[in-house]
Amino acid sequence: MDIQLFLPIVILAFVCELVDSSLGMGYGTTLTPLLLIMGYEPVEIVPAVLISECITGFLAGVLHHEFGNVNFRPGTRDFKVMVVMSALSVMGALVAVVVAVNVPTWLVKLYIGVLVLGLGVAILAFAFRRKEVAFSWRRIAGLGLLASFNKGISGGGYGPVVTGGQVLAGISGASAIGIVSLAEGITSTVGIVAYLVSGAPFPWGLAPSLVLGAVLSVPFAAFLVSRLSTGQLTWAIGSLTTLLGGYTLVRLVV
Repeated sequence: MDIQLFLPIVILAFVCELVDSSLGMGYGTTLTPLLLIMGYEPVEIVPAVLISECITGFLAGVLHHEFGNVNFRPGTRDFKVMVVMSALSVMGALVAVVVAVNVPTWLVKLYIGVLVLGLGVAILAFAFRRKEVAFSWRRIAGLGLLASFNKGISGGGYGPVVTGGQVLAGISGASAIGIVSLAEGITSTVGIVAYLVSGAPFPWGLAPSLVLGAVLSVPFAAFLVSRLSTGQLTWAIGSLTTLLGGYTLVRLVV
């Protein structure tokens, strides 16, 4: 078993997870391409990212709860939204496996790029108008299923849609970030179990570096979210969602 612990990868994971746990998106979206550029193969990257997202997802969920960013006590709205998001994650991923084999890669990337960019623009528009959004279970369920479908079909597009979608469905920015952290931890756990059950060899090499860097960043991110106002988080989430959507489309064209 080739266990690796490289400082550059630890630092890279720290930065990517700091963004992800602070704004609910960006870890896999930014980390995977960078690791590919560094010469790692997808078969090495995906399992390691799943392991790190599993651990940091649960840790971030607990710390966001402790810092008061979200309330995961059973019976609360945040807890119910998290359960719905987690259940839809499994359903959407299973459906996506069937679709993925029949859809061209460029079309999937175009679809996700347009979707994420549109969500980002919509969030910024709401932030600019400073208009309160009424909570809607229908929008929560629809966007949760859509986001998990994106995750299953392409490996990305989960955080931006779930976090941004919750804001547009009436969830506060801080709660949305805490919810997506825990939901993604649960989703990653399902992915790891499925990977192990499949019997495929599990490459552990990158996992220690990614886990160490990501775990170290989570407390800083939870503290940062607790210090930011709802308006600041909404603008930050909208801006990053817009940038990620635009970046996806630019990479498709260039």
